[in-house]
Amino acid sequence: MNLSKLAIVLGLIFAIPALYGLLQPASFARMARMFPRFTPIGWPLTLLATGWFLYWVSLETVQDFKPMKPFLYALFGGVGVGTCFFVRDFLPIRGLAILLSLTAKLMVDTARVVETDWRLVIVTWAYVWIFAGMWFTVSPWRLRDLILWATANEARTRLVSGIRLAFAILVLVLGLTVFR
Repeated sequence: MNLSKLAIVLGLIFAIPALYGLLQPASFARMARMFPRFTPIGWPLTLLATGWFLYWVSLETVQDFKPMKPFLYALFGGVGVGTCFFVRDFLPIRGLAILLSLTAKLMVDTARVVETDWRLVIVTWAYVWIFAGMWFTVSPWRLRDLILWATANEARTRLVSGIRLAFAILVLVLGLTVFR
């Protein structure tokens, strides 16, 4: 995947909920507040993150790890599935945090070969996601608190959604123009 396609996909994925939050702040706030403890979404997020991580392990070419790969698959797969059963508290946030980190790796790897300085928008965003992924994995209640703050009232929900939408449009425009 090239950076243009990645920026377009990320821009659209980021813009859709932001647009919904801008147009329907009360409904968006209600759904956002449910997210941290909504286990039915936590399972697919965590299992998707586990599968994606196992894919990255399968691509590892360091020969020192080759004999250990079956053990690593079993270990990391077991941790991912076990998390769904034994760490249900804030499971959606934990799954999202891992997905943020894995997506950030993809963003940095993809932006590495692009020659424009505008790639730093994507790289900086990726590092913010890496930090957020680590922070929310260790203390998932922080995302819950952040969601509660961002959706405290309709005006704040619209403001935060508008800022996210503006950034998503910037990323989308970069994908359609500069990164081509």
